[in-house]
Amino acid sequence: MTLALRNLLQDRLRFVAAVTGIVLSVVLILVQMGLFYGFGRMVTLIVDHTAADLWIVSKGTQYFEDISILDAEMRQELSAVDGVSEAVPVVAGFSAWLPPDGGLIGIFIIASDPVGGLAPWNIVEGGLDDLATAGTVSLERSYADQLGVSARGETAQVRGHPVTVGAVTSGLRSFTTRPYVFTDFRSARSYVGLPANLVTYFLIRAKPGADIARIRQEAQARVSGMEALTPEQFRARSLNFWLYRTGAGAALVAGALLSIIVGTVIIAQTLYSSTKEHLYGFAMVRAIGASNRYIYRVIAFQALVNALIGLSVATVISIGVERLTATSVAPVVITPALVAVAFALTLLMCVASGIASIVRIIRVDPASVLTR
Repeated sequence: MTLALRNLLQDRLRFVAAVTGIVLSVVLILVQMGLFYGFGRMVTLIVDHTAADLWIVSKGTQYFEDISILDAEMRQELSAVDGVSEAVPVVAGFSAWLPPDGGLIGIFIIASDPVGGLAPWNIVEGGLDDLATAGTVSLERSYADQLGVSARGETAQVRGHPVTVGAVTSGLRSFTTRPYVFTDFRSARSYVGLPANLVTYFLIRAKPGADIARIRQEAQARVSGMEALTPEQFRARSLNFWLYRTGAGAALVAGALLSIIVGTVIIAQTLYSSTKEHLYGFAMVRAIGASNRYIYRVIAFQALVNALIGLSVATVISIGVERLTATSVAPVVITPALVAVAFALTLLMCVASGIASIVRIIRVDPASVLTR
């Protein structure tokens, strides 16, 4: 460790330049992976925040905002399945918001019966009880300027129907950029133009100790024209569609992979150049009797120090980026697991570049240093 630190700090300007290269590479990796993770979390936002054991959807439905139309009469058949506590209907769909000062904004209406079936969260003004009143809607604070209202009690129109803001949320953004607007179940159908005999989804809640797999199989066998999905299955299907079957997802995947490749190249080149500067110094150490194993340990310590410093600074910068993008259309999400993955990648890249340096060092004839 002593020799490793002295090697790194001998030319402090070079050391700062090397660490800067590592920091920028790790920031690139963290931000790109955080963007990928953030997009995936937004895709499954509603599913992740809904307390349901099963989602009943139309066959072929890929994600929550996809078209799903079910017969409301299914509720009796689903409730009759052994082990089902209740089948909560959900109405959801695109609609038009008319701000008080004019214009037209696309929104996504969400309602369930009762309101607790699928409800907004992070409420900063009002409460869930306020949304039980007909003509009352929720407002996401980050869309206030766009929708033309900013506080509880203000009014607007949804598809020509007057509405009043009853609750205000914070941080509940839609990945389609169309604001989520929660409302009461009775008014929702008129907002999305859905007939009284149709709903969008059913949320199945099982009785304590019930076998979810059996309920799923029995529901699908009893009721035709639908699929019963666990939250995990619906989440996986949504991610698969948006991340791997659309251009947006492909771009994010490519960006994440490219950031890893570019980061690897930058870190490898930076550390290799740094180690190469001490090539004959290491040869001298070997000439006076140091083993190859000792050289390996010195290089490994240098790689570890660079990785720890680079990752620490990069993590602080990335968290700052996360906070700046928290309310944006494309938020960057930095989690402890993501930092752990970035550390593993950084350490691997540092060690890999160190190995390349070691190969060069071992090939140098120790006797050659006596001629210098």
